Amino acid sequence: MDGLFLQDGYALRFDWGVSGAERSQAGLAVVVDVLSFSTAVSIAVDKGMVVYPYRWADESAEAFARERGASLAVDRLEALRSGSIAPSLSPSALLTCEPIPRLVLPSPNGSSISEALRLREIEVAIGCLRNASATAHHVQNALEEGQTVTFIAAGERWGGDNTLRPCLEDHLGAGAALATLAAAGFGDRMSPEARAAALLFTAHAPALGQTIRDCVSGKELHARGFDSDVAAAVELDVSPHVPVLIEGAFALND
Repeated sequence: MDGLFLQDGYALRFDWGVSGAERSQAGLAVVVDVLSFSTAVSIAVDKGMVVYPYRWADESAEAFARERGASLAVDRLEALRSGSIAPSLSPSALLTCEPIPRLVLPSPNGSSISEALRLREIEVAIGCLRNASATAHHVQNALEEGQTVTFIAAGERWGGDNTLRPCLEDHLGAGAALATLAAAGFGDRMSPEARAAALLFTAHAPALGQTIRDCVSGKELHARGFDSDVAAAVELDVSPHVPVLIEGAFALND
């Protein structure tokens, strides 16, 4: 029965969260955490940074950064309150800050998923709306090499019990690349779950930005004063690069 739940028989798959990552048997996994880990990593790598994902709210992050000669990202809310422009999980801050060579970027969802995949020795790539077409091309190359590919939508967390809350923006972020792959003729390789994500994106593409601003996660960031992060995240196909995890850090695989 395990193969049934892993969408065996399909080269292109779609799953959710850390649990999906811990069970994946794909050769390549694309982590999609639109608000905001994947978008932040995409922007940072575009600016020439090497990004180390790390556990959220872990006091060992400072020592981890020192050992690698890296800077530790500041807390996004603290940066907003202080008015500083410093690297953080905020995509808009990363767009405007001075680039640094190496950045440790803790996050509650995308980092944990990336680590779970790394431990399974699965190739990890970052996908978001900003690099959707580039991600599709990266995945197409993997498919043509005979690999199985899983898109892992990060989702959010419910307050209280910290369980997974599936979220629209990550479903759409994965669907953006999957829709491009379907248009390129790879639809017959998709599991129903992956195909549904592609169709979801196609249905919302004409009003994509407003849809994400109006969804639960978009409204949450608006309430916290991070409208500019949503604006950065909903930009479609503005990056030609796909960050990949190399020796524990996201960088360009050129």
